[in-house]
Amino acid sequence: MNESRPDRGTLIVTGGSRGIGAAISIRAARDGYAVCVNYQGRKDAADTVVAEIESSGGRAVAIQADVGNSNDIKRLFDEAQSEFGPITGLVNNAGVTGPIGRLDSFSAEDIAWTVNVNTTGAIICAAEAVRRMSTLHSGSGGAIVNISSAAARIGGAHEWVDYAASKGAIDTLTIGLAVEVATESIRVNAVRPGLTDTDIHVTAGVPERMANMAPKIPMQRAASPDEIANAIVWLLSEEASYVTGAIIDVTGGR
Repeated sequence: MNESRPDRGTLIVTGGSRGIGAAISIRAARDGYAVCVNYQGRKDAADTVVAEIESSGGRAVAIQADVGNSNDIKRLFDEAQSEFGPITGLVNNAGVTGPIGRLDSFSAEDIAWTVNVNTTGAIICAAEAVRRMSTLHSGSGGAIVNISSAAARIGGAHEWVDYAASKGAIDTLTIGLAVEVATESIRVNAVRPGLTDTDIHVTAGVPERMANMAPKIPMQRAASPDEIANAIVWLLSEEASYVTGAIIDVTGGR
């Protein structure tokens, strides 16, 4: 490890191989975290992030796990801890949207998949992190940052109401869990990104969405993944030592 960097312990970034997750992983490693870059299916993308971190003197490992599967979540935490030592941070970043459309156009299976990954998986990951970080369980503390969405405030009408609802639950998780573990040396916060320049729009089948949405934003542009990552890594850091239960909008004013 680069000796000029502090050792901030082990950070798990779910969905860490692309977009905002990749930016978080790279920035956090630069700040001294040993980073577990979690991925579901894109090993090549995760390996690219790990290689970039290692080339600049950081420590990282790619670990495959589906956060929609509770057994995979347990294995993810076990492998990360075995690789780098006690878990000190979790970024609940993994998420799916499905195709854009009205709620009544989605199947029950589509809705269940979105909620399982975005909400249930994030809650289970948070619980697993608390078991490992809480002083109540002989841990040394840490920080959790949940990735919500501006859609939780706006509602996602005509696009993805189920996704917006799943992210609204993340806001509630953040508020409640922050209070629950406040005396156990764990801080819990969230970031609500707005329109961000990632491949989520192409995956949803609307590559033109970013250009169409930008004029509706006061700053007249989408965020870069790095701009979102900066807020997240700050919340993980000791600079935010008295911040818990906060939900920060990084939305360009929208």
